[in-house]
Amino acid sequence: MDYRNLGPTGLTVSRLCLGCMSFGEAQRGTHEWTLDEYASRPVIRQALEAGINFFDTANMYSGGSSEEILGRALRDFAYRDEIVVASKAFFPWRGAPNTGGLSRKALFTAVDESLKRLGMEYLDLYQIHRWDEATPIEETMEALHDIVKSGKVRYIGASSMSAWQFSKAQYTAKMNGWTPFISMQNQVNLIYREEEREMLPLCADMGVGVIPWSPLARGKLTRDWAETTKRAETDAVLKSIYANTEMQDRKVVEEVANIAAAKGVKRAQVAMAWLLQKPEITAPIIGVTKTSHLTDALGALEVTLSPEEVAALETPYMPHPVAGVSTIRKAETPKVSLR
Repeated sequence: MDYRNLGPTGLTVSRLCLGCMSFGEAQRGTHEWTLDEYASRPVIRQALEAGINFFDTANMYSGGSSEEILGRALRDFAYRDEIVVASKAFFPWRGAPNTGGLSRKALFTAVDESLKRLGMEYLDLYQIHRWDEATPIEETMEALHDIVKSGKVRYIGASSMSAWQFSKAQYTAKMNGWTPFISMQNQVNLIYREEEREMLPLCADMGVGVIPWSPLARGKLTRDWAETTKRAETDAVLKSIYANTEMQDRKVVEEVANIAAAKGVKRAQVAMAWLLQKPEITAPIIGVTKTSHLTDALGALEVTLSPEEVAALETPYMPHPVAGVSTIRKAETPKVSLR
């Protein structure tokens, strides 16, 4: 396993990050395809044995059960000082005021609840899952700074937003002497490359680490175009992100298949190798529902693409509508829930 520092820090992370949205109790969340605790633990252990020390989850994954499963497994299989655990906050945990978003009140509650579920005293990386239009960025950045100073969080990061929003957050922190973001978790893959326009150059300029989600486009880059899976049939996010892009995306998927066949490797390894070769990328976040998925991802670390192969993969790409970015808007008014 190769390792890199995350952003401008001395924090060492593996070149692959294990995404934990795949782990959780299905009845507590919105995904039918998640692995329960019994099925999750061997995957987490396999990742650790392969040298992966970076794990990403969120408070909203499977109603918090992803954090619970990950925390118990890491306590059994790993030394806390060797691993890097990341979680996120933003999405409402109930349809009621203050149970989501990035206000000071919500963030203080969210981090305490995440730590309780994980069974840990601190998080290595605490990320805002999306941008909150209903909360001044000064309030959010000061609250995150205070959470870091409390010792509950070591570093902070952000996820999926506009480049101007990320820049505003960074400069707000800098002007006030608050803790800045060290990482950006955004969507980057061969059929969604809109982040190359502004966000990736911004991160490179600021020295921010990039840990992209959905590096395989939720599996679309790993199989024939007409092939389907249980996740593909039930994943509402997949359908919304890649809606109405079939003609342009299909050509990219076919080129992945051609290069994989020529090199004698898996399609997933070609798609992942393309991402790993981008200089801005620190550690793609891989989602795993089978041990073979993790094996394939690890194999991508040994795959090198020639400039001609990279050009063949990139040439069919056509611009996409911005996707995977959502906000809480000021007009949204949730109702108080009664116990």
